[in-house]
Amino acid sequence: MPRTRLNQVIMVLLVGLAVVMLSESWLGLHDSGAPLFEGGPTRIVVGLLAGFGIGTVAALLGVAGGELLIPTIVLIYGIDIKLAGSLSLVVSLPTMIVGFARYSGSDAFAVLKAERPLFRWMVVGSILGAGMGGLLLGLVPPEILISGLGVILLISAVKTFKHAH
Repeated sequence: MPRTRLNQVIMVLLVGLAVVMLSESWLGLHDSGAPLFEGGPTRIVVGLLAGFGIGTVAALLGVAGGELLIPTIVLIYGIDIKLAGSLSLVVSLPTMIVGFARYSGSDAFAVLKAERPLFRWMVVGSILGAGMGGLLLGLVPPEILISGLGVILLISAVKTFKHAH
């Protein structure tokens, strides 16, 4: 698939997820917590298909897929966004390991060597942010988190659109 087409597909996916997340938050739909599919074979198949799709997109983009995992977990399984964020980390771990193994032999890691100071500061910031987030757990209402995720998805879609052109 040409890179331009891939960027367009990703942009549409991000906008769609953003609209769903913002609608859920602003219309108060998150309160029901009902999954799209009840337990059973259908939910297993949907989970496998969603995981396959997200894994494929994550591998193509060289990312862990959290921007797609969290909304998918919230929507398909009806899980609270805070728990979905934690679950996305667990689900992302194998994806990151495969991605790391796949890209370690390529020139993709040359960027990490060139940007080592930025990488180190981002790691420190991530650790501090995770600590702060843990302290704020339970204080930030889910609708604010869901709205924030929707806005982040829209910003990502705009950046993808600009990158495609």
